[in-house]
Amino acid sequence: MNALLLIALLPVIIGCSKKTNNPVPPPPKDTVIDHTPSPVGDVVGKVVVGYQGWFAAIGDGSPIDRYWHWTQTWEQQPSPTNTAIQSWPDVRDYTSTFPTKYANLNNGQPANVFSSFTDQTVDIQFKWMKQYGIDGAALQRFNPSGIEGPVRDAMAAKVKTAAEANGVKFYIMYDVSGWTNMQTELKTDWTSKMSQYTSSAAYAKQNGKPVVCIWGFGFSDDNHNFTVAACIDVIKWFQSKGCYVIGGVPTHWRDQNSDSRPDFKNAYKALDMISPWMVGRIGNANESDGFFANVNKADEAYCIGNGIDYQPCVLPGDLQGRQRAHGDFMWRQFYNMTRAGAQGLYISMFDEYNEGNQIAKTAETQAFVPAGSGFRSLDDDGTACSADYYLRLTGDGAKMFKGVIPLTATRPTKPMP
Repeated sequence: MNALLLIALLPVIIGCSKKTNNPVPPPPKDTVIDHTPSPVGDVVGKVVVGYQGWFAAIGDGSPIDRYWHWTQTWEQQPSPTNTAIQSWPDVRDYTSTFPTKYANLNNGQPANVFSSFTDQTVDIQFKWMKQYGIDGAALQRFNPSGIEGPVRDAMAAKVKTAAEANGVKFYIMYDVSGWTNMQTELKTDWTSKMSQYTSSAAYAKQNGKPVVCIWGFGFSDDNHNFTVAACIDVIKWFQSKGCYVIGGVPTHWRDQNSDSRPDFKNAYKALDMISPWMVGRIGNANESDGFFANVNKADEAYCIGNGIDYQPCVLPGDLQGRQRAHGDFMWRQFYNMTRAGAQGLYISMFDEYNEGNQIAKTAETQAFVPAGSGFRSLDDDGTACSADYYLRLTGDGAKMFKGVIPLTATRPTKPMP
């Protein structure tokens, strides 16, 4: 099971209100905090997407040669009874796709899926990032030991090639969920494998240092039972190697309650940038406003006071959970995080079809969904949206964040171009 999905289900204590279908009132006016602890670089002043790159298929030539992350039983084709996804991808831009046991799409076309391992898939996805104004991608890297290791290694090389070819930055984002012996093995993995990528012109640098993110320190569940001493040791080790270290931390890291372990403040303070997790914490614009007022502004103030950069999450919302409101939910987050004065933004996620939080191209109408599958399309709430709508919305949000277009609570992006 996806570790991030488990974390998303943790209880939310601060900043959320009951979900409602009522019209969203105008947000309260507030001033933008004018402070940037670090100068603009490849993450400060930029919008970065989380990139899983973890889909594979039988016959795609990958070392794993399974329907990796499409299904629960990887050795079998995806089907209505063997699925691990919440949203259906739009695959019209891919030159190679792979069969499933779903019924045909409602337009009669076969219900095929893509493989992240295919060179054209990685290249077209990074082309989208460039085309739609996304600055960089944080390549997710889980424990590389075991059956998944070779394909994760291969994906790092493919992302480097695609990032260089398309003029997009990338960096390694370690997810330490469930990683036994993390403290030693993570260092070995960086030294022997991942550090080589920092020589690429496409590898993200901040303050002149290669960027590394570690996601999972301080979470209060059993899947992240690392001591504060071990976490500080790893953070300081990367910094001793000349790295700028981002921490993907619990939502309530500053108060050290709810999803955060107590007494972890010293680990959080050791980081160069803090990026609190938000998937599962909010689901509509009202809840975004609540977090802005009760959490985000205080997070930013704390970071400013401690010389830490702040990179909050922005999420499109769970499509299957009907959170998206044809982009209004995501735009409110862009608006709130911009006026909070965030140093960077992290989009959760680019290709997370498993949780339905993807911005990559998605079935725009039921014509592009397998018949009888129950997957929702982007027009689920009655507003027609193009397959690339959330890519376009992210690009416009990035423009507002950078001051290219005015700060506005009114979404400028048209669902249909």
